[in-house]
Amino acid sequence: MSRRVVITGMGVVSPVGNGVGTFWKALCAGQSGIDRITAFDASEYPSKIAGEVRNVDFGLFVDAKEVRRTDRVILLGMAAADEAIKQSGIVAASVDLERVGTIVGSGIGGLATLEAEHTKLLERGPSRVSPFLIPMMIPDMTAGRISMQHGFKGPNYSVVSACASGAHAIGDAFMLIKFGMADAIVCGGTEAVITPTSFAGFCSMKALSTRNDQPQKASSPFDKKRDGFIMAEGAGIIVLESLEHALGRNATIYAEMTGYGASGDAHHLSAPAPEGAGAQIAMKMALATAGVKPSSIDYINAHGTSTELNDKFETYAIRKVFGDDAAGVAISSTKSMTGHLLGASGAIECIASVMAVRDGCVPPTINYEDPDPECDLEYTPNTARKKNIRYAMSNSFGFGGHNACLILGKYESPQAAR
Repeated sequence: MSRRVVITGMGVVSPVGNGVGTFWKALCAGQSGIDRITAFDASEYPSKIAGEVRNVDFGLFVDAKEVRRTDRVILLGMAAADEAIKQSGIVAASVDLERVGTIVGSGIGGLATLEAEHTKLLERGPSRVSPFLIPMMIPDMTAGRISMQHGFKGPNYSVVSACASGAHAIGDAFMLIKFGMADAIVCGGTEAVITPTSFAGFCSMKALSTRNDQPQKASSPFDKKRDGFIMAEGAGIIVLESLEHALGRNATIYAEMTGYGASGDAHHLSAPAPEGAGAQIAMKMALATAGVKPSSIDYINAHGTSTELNDKFETYAIRKVFGDDAAGVAISSTKSMTGHLLGASGAIECIASVMAVRDGCVPPTINYEDPDPECDLEYTPNTARKKNIRYAMSNSFGFGGHNACLILGKYESPQAAR
């Protein structure tokens, strides 16, 4: 049994705006969401800039008392899920909730809670540590809370694969629906680690940009002057359904998910494999499961972190997989605007890819001013452009050598497909 899988709802909270419409408009306009950190005093840190989510009233999604007992990573995920679920109309429909699942990835989970409660432990003793520490901290709790709020009793878990978490969550949901284990799954990723400990760790790795005097110019994927990624927070959630289930309740269909690939580098803790070897495997697998050739892909939302090795090796991987077609495919890194949402990045970039397919618009790679000779493809520099997009590919790669690739396509009705 193999079923077609479609997207019927999407939700976003991000540094460039909250809500899919606002998010997409900002991306197409080339707007940056990067600025000086306000979450904590970063004056002693080498990197002092990030992509923070602003202007979200979590009380709209969770009881005010529960907001205080819920980590920001969960709240961001619940906010994005609220939009996606409402857009899909799946709760209002008469569906079998035992066949609706929830899979939400996070690379790190509730780190802010862990930091705060550890400080209490050291300063005031074990009796003052919150009984909510564990459920606030563990990465799976976003999926748990979303399912509890809406009564979803299908497959329910989290995926933790660093910066590929959100994409792997969507890929898992795709496979579960495709092979009949669920009719619909609310899936995606969430992350909220703009915290002192997180920043200290990434700064010690020298992974973050230190271009603090130009926050909005600091994320510059594929550009020669790139010097590290920009930490960001947020969440992206989509509703995936089998085509039969979506048609049965007359749902609006935004796109079809057609392919998924996953692989491991088996190489290094944090550096990508030379020549993007693992990325090549994931892209080839996604193309194979979608049943399309590289020439069918019109747009690639690149992982494009603005780090030296990632951008160079991702470019190499695309060249190897796409061959002569590599020069003609439109590519961009929306991280140039949003920053890097770690475990949520693959989810918001999946949504950006869906919108690109729907609207025929390739969002730009901003801050692309000084091309790196080793990054020599078409990265849609600085300005969005119109293009008919039949299929889009979204790449996500994570520390530990985790790779995920999603393929989204225009939806054709069964009648049109004939």
